[in-house]
Amino acid sequence: MTDAPQTSAQDPNYREAVTVVEDTLKQLRGCPDSEREKLQNDIAQLTEMYDKVTSGRVEIVIFGEISTGKSAMINALIGRAVAEVDVQGGWTKQIWGSNWEGTGHVLRGLEKSEVVIIDTPGINEVDGADRAELAETTARRSDLILFVTDSDLNETEYAALVELAAIQKPIILVFNKVDLYTEEQKEKLVTLLKGRLDGLIPPDHFVLTCADPREIEYVIEQSDGSEKVEWRKPEPDVADLKKIILETLEREGLGLIALNAALYAADKSDIVSKMRVEMRNKQADQIIWTMAATKAMVVALNAVPVLDVLGGLAIDALMIVTLSKVYGLNFSMTQARGLARTIGAAGGIYALGEMTNYGASLFKAVTLGFGVPFTVIPQGAAAGFTSYIIGQSAKRYFEQGGAWGTGSAKSVVTDILNSTNRESVLDHLKDEIREKLKLNRHSESKSWFGN
Repeated sequence: MTDAPQTSAQDPNYREAVTVVEDTLKQLRGCPDSEREKLQNDIAQLTEMYDKVTSGRVEIVIFGEISTGKSAMINALIGRAVAEVDVQGGWTKQIWGSNWEGTGHVLRGLEKSEVVIIDTPGINEVDGADRAELAETTARRSDLILFVTDSDLNETEYAALVELAAIQKPIILVFNKVDLYTEEQKEKLVTLLKGRLDGLIPPDHFVLTCADPREIEYVIEQSDGSEKVEWRKPEPDVADLKKIILETLEREGLGLIALNAALYAADKSDIVSKMRVEMRNKQADQIIWTMAATKAMVVALNAVPVLDVLGGLAIDALMIVTLSKVYGLNFSMTQARGLARTIGAAGGIYALGEMTNYGASLFKAVTLGFGVPFTVIPQGAAAGFTSYIIGQSAKRYFEQGGAWGTGSAKSVVTDILNSTNRESVLDHLKDEIREKLKLNRHSESKSWFGN
């Protein structure tokens, strides 16, 4: 890794990163109540990220398999026992962190900045699906990752490292428990690891440690000339790891948390945008089907000629007004009627469905209203189909922010018509009409909804 100038809290990149997080938070908090309720967790996480970047809190996350010495590593780095060390391994059930107060490291311009070391459950924990997801979330928040191993990487470790590398965070590979190996064995293992991880971890981000050394036999010569044998545990050896961590923070600390915050905000924004699109589309589809079925019934059961058609057009306009609100636009009835006419003309919808509608209305007039039982299902289905196409086209229009995108109204409506299974929609609407007629106590003839 090449040297880079230390930035300060007034650095334009840092200020821009803070602004990105602020803007994303405003965007989330400005969502409608129905969306904001589902975004509470994302808002809380982004608020934490904002506090993190503005205070200058650096988060170092430790990953590794059970019993590789992660907990002992934390104790050795911090200089006191803050993590339980269980020889059986697997005690870490949750994500947790501790301030590394002994570093003396402060980011320029952020005198209250701090370094936090965060432990995660072992990557090979049994029933660890939820923990793996939690660990990934933690990694995305982190500024620096320590990956602890005590031997050559197995398949699980290698796969985890590949996934972590894809998150685009600096990774330091920590080869722990080196006191279990001879000098020759250590040299071979380091060479092997560097070869396997070429392109994933920079060569200068490999470090050897001994966080919890084995007891060593000491022969002590006493004052009377005799010898005494004692078993003692040497001091932990993590000096090289401390050095590379502090050098990285000194060189890139503020830049790391700034870039991390900006990427985190962008990631959240993408997730939120996708969720909002899905929520809005689902709500829009429900509105379209409801309005199409409503229009089908209103048009079909209205025995007064012309009023049936006018009533259907009013429902189309009301549907467009309702859809516009779903997508954050507030169309008036006048605007909605104009858009409905544009869509109808662009797709020849009236030729497909409204001609049936007008024909049925004329038949009602000729028969003085007695033709309703014969027109209810075909006219209703035709009217509902045109409403469905108008709704889907308006939905596409609103998805583009109130525009037709790179195409035109005609191309959009044509695409929707080509991708719509007309018979399926008509059958669905006919079923809707039959079901509602069964519930309509004013219907005089059950033959209206017969096959």
